[in-house]
Amino acid sequence: MFPSLAHLASLTDDVGTIQHAFGTLPNRATGYCTDDLARSLIAATQHQILDPSNARAERIAHTALAFLLHAQLSDGRFHNFMSYGREWLDDVGTEDSCGRAIWALGYASKYARYPDWRERSAAAFTRALASVEGFTYLRPTAYAALGLAAAGERSATASASLARLREAFAENAAGGWLWYESRMTYDNARLPQAHLLLADLLCDAAAREEALVALAFYRSQNFEGELFSPIGNRGWLLRGGSKARFDQQPLEAAAAVDAFLAADRGGVPGARGDAERALQWFYGRNVLGIPLVDDRGGCSDGVNADGINGNCGAESTLAYLMAAQSWELS
Repeated sequence: MFPSLAHLASLTDDVGTIQHAFGTLPNRATGYCTDDLARSLIAATQHQILDPSNARAERIAHTALAFLLHAQLSDGRFHNFMSYGREWLDDVGTEDSCGRAIWALGYASKYARYPDWRERSAAAFTRALASVEGFTYLRPTAYAALGLAAAGERSATASASLARLREAFAENAAGGWLWYESRMTYDNARLPQAHLLLADLLCDAAAREEALVALAFYRSQNFEGELFSPIGNRGWLLRGGSKARFDQQPLEAAAAVDAFLAADRGGVPGARGDAERALQWFYGRNVLGIPLVDDRGGCSDGVNADGINGNCGAESTLAYLMAAQSWELS
């Protein structure tokens, strides 16, 4: 059964989704960000596919799309941070926020419930693509690639994004280290996921094999036997070093679910089981054996060495919702 949107609805007002929470109560002082509203649009759109009559999903999707359209700048990029008083706090957002907005708009251009929502999403998505060439970091490229794949955009931007992922892999993969960078940090599985989806979109068999090599390496570093145990943010994993075991973040599990489901759709043996193991991390199959989620669809902010983080902020809750709904849609 797909999860409830009750907690996400409690974080979402008529402007957007509040970033952080005190336990399950919105921390309004933290305001809003494009990063989270992009994820809110995807999560709410997924939920509408699963349950078209759900009023919470309708409201959240409507609010999130309106926020992203308002956040877009004249050059196609986006603001990121907005105060609770509805004032933008930056001139232009981070590359990650721009990449996530492109991902969400590409997804909504294909799957949003109403034709006018799809049309507005597609127009904003097309305007935003010009910014992809200027990205200096790899993860924004990957996020944008997920939007390109969702929209079925077989364009020069898609080809250039795939080339960038392949170049990064070629430059860094050596010996037993088969990865895109000299370290593994956050949202790691999005890199092979984007690589794989673009390879499939563009019918590039060699690129697909590279993506599967990278995904297999990812698995070797983020599973302990059959238990999903993602790299923690207190030190990450540097080439030649040992991985940080804590703090484990929900976005890592969500990315793993999506990446292994993408491999499963391509017929990779065992990939669906790995996706399920990553999803079960939310439900208590983690190194602490403690569930992170509640029956209102809220998700704790991480697995720490001394227990579960008791706050249920937007990023964590959205990671859970996207993962659980991706599984239901697979």
